[in-house]
Amino acid sequence: MANCNEHFEKYNGEIRLTDARRKKLKGSRKELRNKVRKWFKENKPDETQPKFGGQGSMSMDTIINPIPRKVMEGKEEVSKLYYDVDDGIYFEGDRSVADRATPTTYHNWIYEAVKGHTNTDPIDKNTCVRTLFADGHNIDQPIYYKKGSVPELAHKKDGYIDSDPKAFTEWFNERADKEPQLRDLVRFGKGWCDKKDFENESKPMPTGLIISILFTENVVYRKDRDDIALKETLLAIQTKLKKSFECNRPTTPKGENLLKDYAHKDYFMDCIAKFIDDATSALKEKNFRKSTELWRKHLGDRFPLGEDKDDTSNSSAALGAIIPPTTKPYAE
Repeated sequence: MANCNEHFEKYNGEIRLTDARRKKLKGSRKELRNKVRKWFKENKPDETQPKFGGQGSMSMDTIINPIPRKVMEGKEEVSKLYYDVDDGIYFEGDRSVADRATPTTYHNWIYEAVKGHTNTDPIDKNTCVRTLFADGHNIDQPIYYKKGSVPELAHKKDGYIDSDPKAFTEWFNERADKEPQLRDLVRFGKGWCDKKDFENESKPMPTGLIISILFTENVVYRKDRDDIALKETLLAIQTKLKKSFECNRPTTPKGENLLKDYAHKDYFMDCIAKFIDDATSALKEKNFRKSTELWRKHLGDRFPLGEDKDDTSNSSAALGAIIPPTTKPYAE
């Protein structure tokens, strides 16, 4: 049976966000932090001054290179890479909700602070202020008021909401630091979703946060075989979602079902089922080329195409190690 672990290692190297892009994101983040600090010192010197905290996929080292998207700028078609980083802005104090600035006010202040940093006006979302850069990357700045140990997100629609993104990052990193394969598997999951979104923008796959939670809570490790680990993890996710289609946040706001409003359940479950079917076939296939062609159906052409030769390192008896006896068929 074709051992495609080497191909997965190369794929991982292709999709993991490059050091140059990481540097660019960090540079953009630093510039915006300086602008926000400067604006508050000059315009709101008597207000609590902002502090900052990185969060999200870059802090977890699961951020990926997206597939380039073709867009029109004027009469010219250009290629853009849409990737981002979250950078929380924190205002620490002891004011009650009634005595502090409203979420809308905080959003307005941050919007004014970063406006003009790029040629495109920022986007003031309910959850953050987003600054857009010409090459496609962006910086999202969610705003928090911290009174005590739990930060409160300044949500324009829902008011102040308990939310602790740092706790989620710590929750994930604690697990991934013990089992580094987890980060690889989450990247594979995100790469799969990026390919599906590239092919069908009308039915977006679940967010990176949801994918991260589903993979972490249902992970099946096989340290020497990323291909087996991915297939078995997808199977465990499928089992879980068939029993209950939900993804509960493990940290504050703990228990929030992140799939509650997801509109494409049947599509997502069908994508999982087809991926599992082809992954199972790929693991049974002896020929490297045929096996990698099956993986490429779901991971795209960034996944390397194998040589047209059989894997002679495994005998047919190795199938039991590739598809463990605990695996159950899914005919329902």
